[in-house]
Amino acid sequence: MNQPSLLHQVRVVLLQTSHPGNLGAVARAMKVMGLLDLVLVEPKCAIDDEARARASGAVDVLNNARICASLEEALADTVLAAACTSRRRDLPHPAFTPRQAAPELLRMVQSGPVAVVFGSETFGLSNEQLMKCRWLLNIPTNPEYASLNLGAAVQVLAYELRCTLEDAVLPLPEFQLASHAAQESLLSEMEKVLVEIDFLDPANPKRLMPRLRRFFAKAGLEDEEVAIWRGILNAARGGSRRKQGSGG
Repeated sequence: MNQPSLLHQVRVVLLQTSHPGNLGAVARAMKVMGLLDLVLVEPKCAIDDEARARASGAVDVLNNARICASLEEALADTVLAAACTSRRRDLPHPAFTPRQAAPELLRMVQSGPVAVVFGSETFGLSNEQLMKCRWLLNIPTNPEYASLNLGAAVQVLAYELRCTLEDAVLPLPEFQLASHAAQESLLSEMEKVLVEIDFLDPANPKRLMPRLRRFFAKAGLEDEEVAIWRGILNAARGGSRRKQGSGG
């Protein structure tokens, strides 16, 4: 994969954007730095004349934007999703500035698309949406006034990715990273098995699944590792059934 096309593998995902001018500003911020993949999840506004005017010469990015009904759909084929947020939550995922994250994001795109997720202008990202992402991205701002326009936030990220691409020689990945859909499917199956073997009480789950999500978010998962964990879950499920059948 050549250097410029690495940026084409970075997906900007906007959730429930309500102002068409912001759509145009984001498209312009992306294209000027070489990013082209824009996905809109449940947009609250249309791509109208105002959006196209704000996009200026990046109308093609708007016209090619995909609209998804859910965050899961937008992230399904990605190998990593990073949520851009100004807040830290309980059990936070690994958190980086865009400058810290850029080299690793560009390394990972050699295995597949990576997504950077931005919430709505009013509410940002919910805890549930943050849990769907492996990383948090925090843009350093003035603590007395941390409000950053959506287009400006995307511009900061795109700039750091472009600078990293220009300055670094990126190594080839050794292993194929697992997609977001594969990781979500594994976590769903893991929760079911943990209930079956009486390790997880669905009536009182506490923080077990969020902690497991955090564990895998920090570690990252490759395709072979997902297969290994599925084998472990199948063995655990089979052992539990044999034990029940024997009356032990």
